[in-house]
Parts: sequence; C-alpha cells; structure tokens
Amino acid sequence: MAGLFVNVLKGHQWIYENSNGLVGHRLLFGNPTLLLRTIGRKSGQPRTNALTYAKDGEDYLVTASNGGSPRPPGWLANVKAKGDCEIQVGTKRIPVTATATYPDDPEYARRFALADKVNKGRYAQYQKMTKRPIAVVVLTPR
Repeated sequence: MAGLFVNVLKGHQWIYENSNGLVGHRLLFGNPTLLLRTIGRKSGQPRTNALTYAKDGEDYLVTASNGGSPRPPGWLANVKAKGDCEIQVGTKRIPVTATATYPDDPEYARRFALADKVNKGRYAQYQKMTKRPIAVVVLTPR
C-alpha cells in the first residue's frame, strides 16, 4: 500500500510541474501544495519536492515529516546547507529563505499546530511514529 501512495505522490508532483502549476495546487486530498526547489547539497543538481504547506503571515510552513520515518527527508539537508531556494505556489514562483525550526524554538509549537491543522492531524500522527523531532521549515519570501 505504501508503494501505491508513493506513486500517487510522484504522479501529483509530475502533474503540478508539467502543467506549470495550473493543476496541482490543491489536487491531492484538497491540501494546499507547493513545489520546493532546492539544490542537492552533494550532487549540486536541482531537486523539486511537492509539499503540503500552511501560511503564517507572509511565510509558508512545511514539515520535514517524511511520513513519520526515522530519517528526515533529503530536502531538509538541502535547505539546511543552502537556505536560499524557490517555491512555486500554483503558477507563482517565489524566491525564499528556508529556516528549519525545532521544538526548542519558541514559535515551533504554534507553527507545528498550523501545519498539522492543514494536514488534518497527520503530522501529529507522524511525530508519534518517530523519535526524531519533526522540523517545521519556515519559507520566508525574499
């Protein structure tokens, strides 16, 4: 079943990218989705990930949940290595600075709650599945 879900996510991202954002912003479960464009910290190659997001004022919030896996997603290491990246929300491309936050940040709990609400409680469930703290990444438009 997990393999099917991964293929659905890949298909969603393919549609989002190949429609130039005309389709995909709210395609999967109705959740708002953005495309995060980073540069691989080791490969130097461009990377794109479709991620559910929440808004916090002008900032966008994404979580590095990786479905509750013990390992964080690869894109988190990329944004920690180079915080200047780009997001695409629908058809709009926005240069952003990414900052990973963790439970020791005073704003973390509030931000996690915003992201979790948009994702209908899934992030709280994922946090229960892993011992690592799930980062909330703040994407601030430049």
